[in-house]
Amino acid sequence: MAIPWLAVLQSVPWSDVISNAPKLADGARKLWNTVGVNAAPQEAPVASSGQVSPPEAQALAALEARSQTLENAVNHLHEQMLASSELIKALAEQNAQLVSRLEVMRVRLLWVGAASGVLALTALLGLLLAFTRHGGP
Repeated sequence: MAIPWLAVLQSVPWSDVISNAPKLADGARKLWNTVGVNAAPQEAPVASSGQVSPPEAQALAALEARSQTLENAVNHLHEQMLASSELIKALAEQNAQLVSRLEVMRVRLLWVGAASGVLALTALLGLLLAFTRHGGP
């Protein structure tokens, strides 16, 4: 059971995996840095010029501050989405390479199995012919 796994592991393009590892690590680090920084959105301070502004002006300033905070949050989420997309793309490409290598190994294994079956039948026929010519054991 360990032999097929050993063959599969030997057929993995480790040079490609190793060469892509820094890219994946950098992508994961960027993703972690953008996702890991969960700074709470800060509200912009309402301008206080010493005068008491009407309630409508205060409400408008509060809405503008909230709008700016939400816009910053959307931009931050967009950056996270782009970083995630790059990382997922790199992982998908590496996965596709591994799957194609596994498919090649599966086909080779089928050929080896067929060749082994033919060889086993040939050996069995050879033994039968040898026994029949010599009159048995």
